[in-house]
Amino acid sequence: MLKIAFAEKVISPEVGTLIAGYGAYDETVAKRDDLVLSVLGMDDGRRKIVLMSYDLVGIDADWIRPVRKRVAALWGGGESDCILTCTHTHTGPHSRKLVGAPVYNQTYMDRLAETTVDAVREILAAEWREVDVYFYSIQCDENVNRRYVGPENRCSFLPNRRDVRAIADGPCDKEMGGIFFVKPGTRQIEYIVGNYAAHPLAGHALGIAAHRISADFPGAYRNYLEREVGCKAMFCSGAAGDMVPRGDETGSAAIEEVGTRLAAATLDAMIHAMRNPDCFKLENPVLQSCIEGRRYALRPHKSEFLKPLYGSITEIELEVQAVSLGDLCLIGVPGELLAELGLEMKWHSPFRKTFILYGSTDYFDYLCHGNALTAGGYEAREQRITSRGGLQLVNAAVDAAYKLYERTFPDRSQWPENNPRPLVSLTNL
Repeated sequence: MLKIAFAEKVISPEVGTLIAGYGAYDETVAKRDDLVLSVLGMDDGRRKIVLMSYDLVGIDADWIRPVRKRVAALWGGGESDCILTCTHTHTGPHSRKLVGAPVYNQTYMDRLAETTVDAVREILAAEWREVDVYFYSIQCDENVNRRYVGPENRCSFLPNRRDVRAIADGPCDKEMGGIFFVKPGTRQIEYIVGNYAAHPLAGHALGIAAHRISADFPGAYRNYLEREVGCKAMFCSGAAGDMVPRGDETGSAAIEEVGTRLAAATLDAMIHAMRNPDCFKLENPVLQSCIEGRRYALRPHKSEFLKPLYGSITEIELEVQAVSLGDLCLIGVPGELLAELGLEMKWHSPFRKTFILYGSTDYFDYLCHGNALTAGGYEAREQRITSRGGLQLVNAAVDAAYKLYERTFPDRSQWPENNPRPLVSLTNL
């Protein structure tokens, strides 16, 4: 039987703090709502895993790795048993080191490390609750691919070409994934984890809205579920590198509308899951984890650009982290993964459901597929690794998923290739 414990910490900076997002030196003048750190601990009786989601734009590896070690020491496990992600809100403090812009908020990040450790201590001392685990995913049309690529294979960046938005037809990941932790023998929901791919830019309108501290639509998502269901919820961003919400950059109304619609889709998913436990209740929610580190070649012009942070290097090690819960897998990536690559990871994973976690192991900017660099555009311009790096990252993620799948299901007769699934009709659900 799986047990869970959870905590939530407010991590809002002071008004007046420089804000991460569009301009390096933009100053906050107000607070719309609080940023939070959501922490979920899971224990299957053999292994404990902690999942943490920060309302931040991203975090660098040189902060993540020491914090993972500290949490692992408290947790009594390995570093891979501590996985984090960021919601990618653009209305929080500077939590990444930006080359050429000395705006990194060291004081805030030092304080955040202590807050994180305190939250884990709080969980360890809490009363752990036994739960059943349900899952479901539902298609939710709340995002659009902001890269419009015409037949000549040249990219237009939709935030700068809003007139083209009506014909935007790029690939999208519209899966609203949900994991539901339920008190056994009841319909009492103890905790919800939601996963969706879209930049939290609903409220980042011109003017004061771009200078207000806010969790953006992930905050509205959590608030709606907590108000309507009566339990805490965590929001995890997926492969959102080229995904923006519908109605982005239009202010508070968009924050509430996007967050509420995603939360309503999550409630719909929960209803389907709990009414069909034979299909959507995990039979054996055993926990596994691993970290897959590999080296990636840097683009030559980016090597020069990155010198202030990394020196004279031509390649860098990036990590993919994977955590599995029974037949569910979470794959953490080191930056802003384009949706196409996230879909590849999902398609090639052997797990029944796989969800992507944005910025889990590093913030190493945009992570594109090779043809994105051919087409150009903002994301392609910013990518730091070579054009084949996206495919190499997919391979690392799939290798990590299979490593966990082999541990979870050591009897290979149960593997998909050896165990053809029967056809499922709607009458079976």
